Amino acid sequence: MTERRNPRSTNIDLATPEEIVEIISAEDRTVAEVVANQARPIAQLIEYVERAFRGDGRLLYVGAGTSGRLGVLDASECPPTFGADPKRVVGIIAGGDHALRNAVEGAEDSAPDGAAAIDAHTVTKDDVVVGIAASGTTPFVHGALQRAHAIGAITGLVACSEPPIESRDYVHVPVIAVTGPEVVTGSTRLKAGTATKLILNMITTGAFIRIGKTYGNLMVDLRATNNKLVDRSERIVMDVCGVSRDEARALLVAAEGRVKHAIVMQALGTDRDAAIARLEQEGGVIRRVLK
Repeated sequence: MTERRNPRSTNIDLATPEEIVEIISAEDRTVAEVVANQARPIAQLIEYVERAFRGDGRLLYVGAGTSGRLGVLDASECPPTFGADPKRVVGIIAGGDHALRNAVEGAEDSAPDGAAAIDAHTVTKDDVVVGIAASGTTPFVHGALQRAHAIGAITGLVACSEPPIESRDYVHVPVIAVTGPEVVTGSTRLKAGTATKLILNMITTGAFIRIGKTYGNLMVDLRATNNKLVDRSERIVMDVCGVSRDEARALLVAAEGRVKHAIVMQALGTDRDAAIARLEQEGGVIRRVLK
């Protein structure tokens, strides 16, 4: 599907800049609904990833080209956003890290290389491996999924075209968001890339919410690594605890910078160690602690 010509953009090379924007925007507006139609399998992946995170498991993305870069991007954004261990979400791209900035011709065509990447990352049955392939057919991705399935890991596939029917034998959760032909034929960095980014956002955000990385819609497990995040940490504590800026700063100092710990310490009138213990008892979820 992603390789077909789009009849609505056949003459885009004759369009003005404004007309190009209109054509691309019209196509992009179809993406959100296509993704929304995959709500059930996306939710299933969130459940599996949550279970992995609550144990010793990880989420590993596997892709090539644009799909691989989007997986690496999503993985790299999880530690600063959710205070997650960088090893919890891993992005694997065909051709290795060099392929993030350079085209590595032929890297996506080797199924054995995909399987080898799974072994190199010591995937276990506790992990969730999600292949990303806009076309649905990338050999590197399918080789990785077959190997992960053989190990006993949960497997998922995010694709924008129907995958080979035999993939049903080794993909537990297929998420197939058929976005249709691209504005520029075959350029899956467009609609397919947008759909993929939306889906990956939902998987990781949903799983981290489920394990208590937010309180309401506030990112209470962020790492304050710059001035903006320090300010955000203080504002979150001020908002949730109803305290002044100075009081928020004092709480965060006592909590060694951890917003989640500061909130529980203030709410329960306890010290950091006791707050950590209570959070551990309640699976890291603030609402369960505060009831």
